[in-house]
Amino acid sequence: MNWLKDKMPLMFDPNNAPRSLDIPIFPLHTVLYPEALLPLKIFEPRYMDMVKTCLKNDTPFGICLIQEGSEVGAPAMPHAIGTLASIGHWDMPQLGILHIMTQGGERFFIEDSEVARDGLIHAQVVLIAAEATQAVPAEFAGSVAVLHHIIDELGEARFSQPLRLDDASWLGYRLAETLPLKASVKQDLLEMNDSLMRLKILWEFLKRHGLVDAD
Repeated sequence: MNWLKDKMPLMFDPNNAPRSLDIPIFPLHTVLYPEALLPLKIFEPRYMDMVKTCLKNDTPFGICLIQEGSEVGAPAMPHAIGTLASIGHWDMPQLGILHIMTQGGERFFIEDSEVARDGLIHAQVVLIAAEATQAVPAEFAGSVAVLHHIIDELGEARFSQPLRLDDASWLGYRLAETLPLKASVKQDLLEMNDSLMRLKILWEFLKRHGLVDAD
C-alpha cells in the first residue's frame, strides 16, 4: 500500500487511515464517475445474484472499466481504479431482466481480488479521498456554458441533484461523462485527483473541437 501512496499521494487522506471494503466488481465498457447516474440492464445470473445481495444488505458494488475481455461470458480484467455504485430504484419489466439505476460514490483502488466459481469478481478495495471543493476558475467559465447546454439537451433528470456547476470537481466529472471521449481518456480523468487539471484537459478538448472560443 505504501508504494501506491508514494506514487499518488493526493489520492489518500494523509490525516486518516485508508478505509477498506470487500465488494463485488462489475467490469463494464463504461467509466462511472462520482455522483453520476448510470442505468444498467442486468441479466447474467452472477450479476442478478450480486444485485439481489446488494439490495438486501443495502451495500454498493464496484464498477470498473474493462481493461481486457468483455462484459459477458468469461470474467474480464478490470482497471484497478473504479467507483462505488449504489442502487437507487429497480424494476423487472420482464422475467430475467432487471433494470437498475445506480449512482456513483467514492472512487477506489483494487488491492486484491479473486474470481468466484460463478465468475463474479470479489475485491478488497481501498477508498480514495474525495477531491477538495474548488471554485471554477474564470478561464474555464466557457465550460460551464457547455455543460448548461448539455443539461438542457439531455434533461436535468439525467443528472444527480443538486447541480453544482460552480464546483470544479463536479463540473469536470459531468463533462467527462457526457463528452465523446475515448474510454481510456475517461479512465485517465477518473484516476486523476486534481480537479483543475481535469478541467484544463477538458477545456483543451472543447477548444480543439470548436465548442468554445479559442481565445
